[in-house]
Amino acid sequence: MSKQLTKTSKFLSLILRHKPETINLTLDDHGWADINEIIIKAAAQTELALSKALIHEIVANNDKQRFALSADGLRIRANQGHSLEVDLGLTAQTAPEILYHGTASRFLASIAKTGLVAGERQYVHLSENINTARQVGQRYGKAVILTLDTRAMAAQGHQFYQAKNGVWLTPAVPPEFINIPE
Repeated sequence: MSKQLTKTSKFLSLILRHKPETINLTLDDHGWADINEIIIKAAAQTELALSKALIHEIVANNDKQRFALSADGLRIRANQGHSLEVDLGLTAQTAPEILYHGTASRFLASIAKTGLVAGERQYVHLSENINTARQVGQRYGKAVILTLDTRAMAAQGHQFYQAKNGVWLTPAVPPEFINIPE
């Protein structure tokens, strides 16, 4: 992705996942924002030159599929990762027997005590793919891959959701369901 696309993608993540107020944007209850409104407000308050075509290109080519367009192509939202309260309309699903979570080794003592918590986000993010989990963990330091017993979690009433981009979500993972490698 070019520098312009990366910068614009990060900006969209900021306003659609965390701080829409940065440009006085209001998301609806489901996290959707009008693309034309984003373009106008971004032009008035930032140095970014956005266009509908550029936003559509980012949605189509983002390697993590962070964003979705409405059926009519006029609105955009983040698929997951919100620190804001939004209703993505997700329904509980049966998760794969094992999911992975990538983290940095410096967080292991805390995870062993409290489990995985969403922190400032709505959900804990999980992956079916160990390589994806490793990439996520490497962003924060020396990566450690945690294996989660989702079958046991589900048996105790924990629910799982899958975002449009394939990321598995759950509100929290208690420590007894986490296998921390030695």
